[in-house]
Amino acid sequence: MKISDINFKEIVSSYADEFPTYQVLDEKGNVVDQEAMDSVSDELLVKMMEDMTWNREMDRRVILLNRQGALINFPPSGGQEATQYGAMMALDPKEDVLAPTYRDVYACVKLWGVDLLQAFVWGKGHVLSGTYPKAVNMYAPNVVVGGTTPQALGSAIALRFRNEKRIAFSFAGDSSTSQGDFYEAINFAGAYKANLVTVIENNKYGISVPVEHQTAAKTLAQKGVAAGIPAVRVDGMDPIAVYLTVKKAREYAIDNGPVLIEALTYRYGPHTMSDDPTRYRTEEEVNEWRKKDPLIRLGNYLTAKGLWSEEREAEIKEEVKAEAKETLARMAKLEPLKVTDLLKNMYAVQPQNIKEQIEIYSAKEEN
Repeated sequence: MKISDINFKEIVSSYADEFPTYQVLDEKGNVVDQEAMDSVSDELLVKMMEDMTWNREMDRRVILLNRQGALINFPPSGGQEATQYGAMMALDPKEDVLAPTYRDVYACVKLWGVDLLQAFVWGKGHVLSGTYPKAVNMYAPNVVVGGTTPQALGSAIALRFRNEKRIAFSFAGDSSTSQGDFYEAINFAGAYKANLVTVIENNKYGISVPVEHQTAAKTLAQKGVAAGIPAVRVDGMDPIAVYLTVKKAREYAIDNGPVLIEALTYRYGPHTMSDDPTRYRTEEEVNEWRKKDPLIRLGNYLTAKGLWSEEREAEIKEEVKAEAKETLARMAKLEPLKVTDLLKNMYAVQPQNIKEQIEIYSAKEEN
């Protein structure tokens, strides 16, 4: 190659060509990859549709509870179900270690053994929200931007050292890829051939900041190149594409090392309930993404096969209503959280300064 052949503009523009977006179901529910679709059972597809429908309705229910003041903090996940459920259903909850973000809490209820009460009180900052039995292989949902991948990395390196046939999995937001923590995690993962799979939930915004203002990279998948790890891009509104991609990535990671997956998805609601998305995106944009809704495309496909109906959807909505009501009743019976409850749950072995604070606040709470 000659120095005169260098064209910096062409180099940058060529990156996106290396990362096509993989898809199985198009926006209307038509199959575009029959071989891939044939590898998935109808039973799994129906379960996926039921669970995503449950999540969408629970999302609506919790938004109402938030507006009523029953729950405090809540990051809606409507629109991102295909990425969440497609990915998690490709994992083994009895073996794999999960590091979710705060937007993945309710998928953890449905698929990972978390109690719905814990999801509810997570939005109230209660210590119960992160107190899981040992059988639940999961880190507490992480609010820190870029915090999930380093957590999963630690477990993934340990799994490689122990030669265990399972993985650690992390979700990460698009803005996390602009954090040093994220780069360091995937770089270490590549160096140690860690059993790690990370899915970037690229919903186009880090709170109000568009992806194109966060990075000049044309894709987020290409960030795996510098770490020397395989990376792909997938339609994050297509649950089948996400499921099969993560399933394949899991099989690869066990024997070979980490995989990075960018899932192109969208959140219909605000970042959290204190956010006003109309200040940074248009209604037209939201409506365009609603046409790609994962429930519509999978629902259309299953309905055409006689495997889905409006009646089943209505049943699930009633189930959600009953579950939420019962969980609210349980939440009302919880004792108010004390400062000492927080302090006692901070460390397994309490350092001296925490012991002193517990003593001080215990005395105050007795008065």
